[in-house]
Amino acid sequence: MIRPPDYVLGIQPYVPGKPIEELERELGISNSVKLASNENPVGPSPAALKAIVTVSADLNRYPDGAGFYLKKALSEKLGVSDEEIILGNGSNELLDLAAKTFMKDGDEAVMATPSFVVYFMAVQGIGGKSVQVPLKDHRHDLAAMAEAITPSTKIVFIANPNNPTGTMNGKEEFDRFMERVPESVLVVVDEAYFEYVSDPGYADSMKYLHQKKDLLILRTFSKIYGLAGLRIGYGIAKKELLSDMNRLREPFNTNSIGQKAAIAALSDTDHVARSRKVNEEGKEYLYREIGALGLAFVPTQANFIYMPVEGPMALYENLLKLGVIIRPMGPKAVRVTIGLPEENRRFIEALKAVTGAGRR
Repeated sequence: MIRPPDYVLGIQPYVPGKPIEELERELGISNSVKLASNENPVGPSPAALKAIVTVSADLNRYPDGAGFYLKKALSEKLGVSDEEIILGNGSNELLDLAAKTFMKDGDEAVMATPSFVVYFMAVQGIGGKSVQVPLKDHRHDLAAMAEAITPSTKIVFIANPNNPTGTMNGKEEFDRFMERVPESVLVVVDEAYFEYVSDPGYADSMKYLHQKKDLLILRTFSKIYGLAGLRIGYGIAKKELLSDMNRLREPFNTNSIGQKAAIAALSDTDHVARSRKVNEEGKEYLYREIGALGLAFVPTQANFIYMPVEGPMALYENLLKLGVIIRPMGPKAVRVTIGLPEENRRFIEALKAVTGAGRR
């Protein structure tokens, strides 16, 4: 039987959560609350839902392979040309595409740990080497990441805000980092959660778009726009860099429904504002209640909260029995998506029950 190369065998497949319906069937529970995948609990924009209907009659046709109208809408919003935008099947595809385009077997990529696992998987998948730099105070240590760059480094991955910790890097430290990055290295800034950021000191990656350094900024419609099920992400970079990535990009990699919905969602500023408001109010509630229970958490700039805990798998399983689904993150932490008010209350009540904190 044919087998893949050893570097592929070394990849642990990404394990998605089971459908809620299946978990409820297995555990004999109902009305579960899913707070595991950082989805927007508000749901999609009503404008996006309305736009989807208009596409259904033409599903026998291939989608627009260039994403002409979505790229046009993005270029107008961002103030860049459509040649400086690339669309992806979620930003995940673009992470993978960047590694395939600019790295080869044996090349290095620098990334933080813990951070988004897909960075490691993308690099490992082409036989590259991941140089993992530990977080400092739950944040990317950009100074240490700059130190980790060698002549073999081709890409640096930065999640800002970071997943799973929800922390961000600010303008001054990002500027210092960019000053130290060689022109031969591509900096990939994953900004999947940037619309949720409330800190005015957040790093401005866009200002580097037309400078000498090579930069790829990745964003998505899966988070604040509430379109995770349609898998639409996009990248912003110099047109020459994207021209190279387009050599390997699959034809028709984004679907007709996703493109149409994304255009509508992009213009629905009320939906974005409501989603941000729900997130901010939920965040403050969870800060207060988790703190009152004497449990630790990391302040977040995203739509989830990272909680350092002992026995995360036991906590996950005990909450699951009460119909609350969170995400265990390694041996000493869990991640909880900020939900609607009732979902947040369900989580806190379940947390009190399984930790016994409510009885202290």
